[in-house]
Amino acid sequence: MSAHVISDDAEALAVAASLAEEFRAGASARDTERRLPRAELERLSESGLLAVTVPADHGGADVSAGTLAEIFRLLGSADGSLAQIPQSHFAYVNVIRRQGTPEQRKFFFAELLAGRRFGNAQSEAGGKHVQDIRTRLEPRPDGSYVLTGVKHYSTGALFADWIPVSARAEDDRLHVAYVPADAPGLAVIDDWDGLGQRTTASGTVRLDGVPVPGDRVLPHHLTFEGPQLHGAIAQLLHSAIDAGIAAGALAEAAEFVRTKSRPWFESGVETAAEDPLLIQRFGELALEVRAAEALLREAARSVDAARADLTDDTAAEASLAVAAAKVRAARAAVEVSSALFEVSGTRSALHSLNLHRHWRDARTHTLHDPTRWKIQHLGRFVLNGTRPPRHGLL
Repeated sequence: MSAHVISDDAEALAVAASLAEEFRAGASARDTERRLPRAELERLSESGLLAVTVPADHGGADVSAGTLAEIFRLLGSADGSLAQIPQSHFAYVNVIRRQGTPEQRKFFFAELLAGRRFGNAQSEAGGKHVQDIRTRLEPRPDGSYVLTGVKHYSTGALFADWIPVSARAEDDRLHVAYVPADAPGLAVIDDWDGLGQRTTASGTVRLDGVPVPGDRVLPHHLTFEGPQLHGAIAQLLHSAIDAGIAAGALAEAAEFVRTKSRPWFESGVETAAEDPLLIQRFGELALEVRAAEALLREAARSVDAARADLTDDTAAEASLAVAAAKVRAARAAVEVSSALFEVSGTRSALHSLNLHRHWRDARTHTLHDPTRWKIQHLGRFVLNGTRPPRHGLL
């Protein structure tokens, strides 16, 4: 595989905007037919967008957190499923940046610049909680490992060249094994049947004695032993997807009202777009979207500031800023995508129009991790100065 190499932030944003418009055109049909976006992901790889966080000394653009968030917001505004697929890709690029040896960084950054994609095999079902990881990484005498377990919600795995797998080693500490998609004993099963984000293929990964060379395993547990931005960056991208879904839903609602809705007979106006009550409601929804986007930008600035000077305090500030952005963006995505029907009228509920995909994507994606706990950490900091925990979800 060969891919274009993006040179800087400005080019990354231009490429993302162009691809978002391209992907928007087929988003509804892909969702209706549950047609997996293989061709679109190839376009993402070829464009170079999936390598924009490769460090400059390895030939990448090393874009800012603000640019990366805007890339995801643009993609999310076009297709809430498609935007979700590479989210874990960038999270596991960060693991290599932070914990990879020089040889590992050299190898994997070259893979990324060539257009290779990382998937995700992290979450498991049936445990006590989300961090109850039971997949095992057993050592062999020659320094290699054997990987055994079952993963769920494995977004991106079906489309990946490499599948990062979170697992416990014999010391029970968390590691990430980077496994090629065609490794013996690895099976990716397309059994995702969520009501939203239908084309993410976020199904099951089975690992039955998968051999893993020692140089493909990274000590992820070390990520959380000092100030870190792993969770903040991952959550920033989730926030950007939600903000994008909200903006996409608002734009489609406005277009529908301008071109298809009829005014309520009591309004005394000729078109629905002139109805003062609808105008008021669109203004309220626009405030929700603008607030989400503003907090997203502020959160990205905090992440970039912490990257430049990483301390306990700057890492905490970045996590809290991202937490605030995530709460607001999640609320905006659900409210605006639901209000789409309120402002558009009965016809908008027709299944054939598939306008409900915005709400289904928003409702599904915002279940990723509870915003109530983000509010809890914000409150703890304001009242007691308690820094947020370093568990990777903040």
